[in-house]
Amino acid sequence: MKKKFYVVWAGRESGIFNDWAACKASVEGFAGAQYMAFDNLDAAKKAFSSNYWQYVQKKEPKKVSASGSIPYPKGEALTVDAACSGNPGEMEYRGVWLSGKQEYFRMGPYPEGTVNIGEFLAIVHGLALMQREGLTWPVYSDSKTAMKWVKDRKANTKLKLTDHNRILFEYLERAEEWLKTHTYANVVMKWETAHWGEIPADYGRK
Repeated sequence: MKKKFYVVWAGRESGIFNDWAACKASVEGFAGAQYMAFDNLDAAKKAFSSNYWQYVQKKEPKKVSASGSIPYPKGEALTVDAACSGNPGEMEYRGVWLSGKQEYFRMGPYPEGTVNIGEFLAIVHGLALMQREGLTWPVYSDSKTAMKWVKDRKANTKLKLTDHNRILFEYLERAEEWLKTHTYANVVMKWETAHWGEIPADYGRK
């Protein structure tokens, strides 16, 4: 049998293991474990020096199955969403873990906001919290607009500033500044609602 090398990015003990028993002892029952097998030591060393999710994205690009569906995400991840009653209207946003569906954070409601602003703030809020805690799991959002704003490091909102929503503009400015002054290992990914159903962070107010 060809020898395998096991890279553990997140587990009870991280590193490169040369047998499955040691790897299993590190990751079995460990929430959010990140590990992968490799055929040779050089490949394992290269992978271990990379961020898990960036490496997985590079090595295993998203594939559509023969039935036309996209496989549901594996491993731990943060999902974010916003809800708004009106446009503008009372807005709130939150982050929910993919695996256990526990709420990670919840903000609002704030008056005279928009869904796009909430989605953007939710992504940045999640990135900042996870960076502070040393978590490199991906962030899923179902908003292409918010993801573009994050990529551009600029919230291109057409909402007008008023006395009621001033706090939101302060949060937007703070979020933009954080994106411009910080780097993060997390990958921001699109939640494929058509294939996976509503994002776990959804408020269920359709």
